[in-house]
Amino acid sequence: MKLHQDSSGALNTVTGYGVDYVEINLVRHSGSLLVLPDAPVIPWPVSSFGQLSAEHFAMLVDSAPEVVVFGSGGRLRFPHPRLTAALSAKRIGVETMDFKAACRTYNILMAEGRKVAAALLIEA
Repeated sequence: MKLHQDSSGALNTVTGYGVDYVEINLVRHSGSLLVLPDAPVIPWPVSSFGQLSAEHFAMLVDSAPEVVVFGSGGRLRFPHPRLTAALSAKRIGVETMDFKAACRTYNILMAEGRKVAAALLIEA
């Protein structure tokens, strides 16, 4: 799906996505990513849901978002609470949805000015 970029001045907007990629500001990425509105896009070193560890989610703690939108891949799968415990300990919410819904939700929250992060799992 192709999305149209909003000229709101936000740095990182999802401008398109498909089964095996996501576009951030028209730049195509084929691996999992961590995305924040005003920070560099970070490759997320995980390529399957089964590989997820607490360390993967802990990578977002220092950026201190209000909420993390976790795109769990092609279908909705919830991570075990021990994986997101570092975020919960800092009172950072985690909303889980499939990859496509996570892309759309991230854009909406970012456009509202919320301090949001997206953890987008693109499975190899």
